[in-house]
Amino acid sequence: MTLPHTPLPASTPLPGARLGRDPERAIKRGPRRVPAEAVAATQRDRLFDGLVHEVAAKGYDNARVTDICRAAGVTRPAFYDLFAGKEDAFLATYRHGIAVVLRLMEQAYTDGGPHWPDAARAALRTLLDVLAGVPAFARMALVEIDAAGPAARRERDRLPESFRRFFSAAGPGPALTEAEHDLLVTTVVGGVQATIRGAVAQERTARLPELLPVLTYAVTAPFIGPEAATRAARATDAGTSVTAPCAPPPAS
Repeated sequence: MTLPHTPLPASTPLPGARLGRDPERAIKRGPRRVPAEAVAATQRDRLFDGLVHEVAAKGYDNARVTDICRAAGVTRPAFYDLFAGKEDAFLATYRHGIAVVLRLMEQAYTDGGPHWPDAARAALRTLLDVLAGVPAFARMALVEIDAAGPAARRERDRLPESFRRFFSAAGPGPALTEAEHDLLVTTVVGGVQATIRGAVAQERTARLPELLPVLTYAVTAPFIGPEAATRAARATDAGTSVTAPCAPPPAS
């Protein structure tokens, strides 16, 4: 059940999990000059956070580059050194954030055990917990992406392909051809994506983890049957909820 991991360090934060203007993230002045590459990387990451928070709060259309730069504590010239414009910055932020989410899901899937339903449920739980923990990213990536232009919508429409890896051990399903199996996976993933998007659009992001039983059933039932899927959906999780790196802990 080993999956190829997205090449990101385990501590890579999800965009929107931090504030761009956090003083701790300021580039420290000192006798040694900070390499230009390090400065650019820091500015890019702060702009990722600034963009997520501004887009989530104001909507894509109303979030200006000036607002994003102010939220990130980065100058406009530095922004345009890194991105061609707001759409380019949105796409870069989205791609980076999805890569972080997938890496966390892959780790959960691998750690979920040798049985596919358990592993699939672990990946789903991670997805829901992480999005609930960083609601600004959830809104930016799932709702505001509709307004971000055709390139962003194409990225969104390709997302189900990235989730196919979690069905590699699902089995063929009930007497399906390979093409039918692929279509079934696309349908299942699309349904999960639409359900989560609907909850985020309705401002129910914090309650996403409550969807775990029904989404586990929806994901597994077509491949293992209703009885086994019911058992998977009713499984009890051990340990604490999953959070994105650098996200604040859940409120008690």
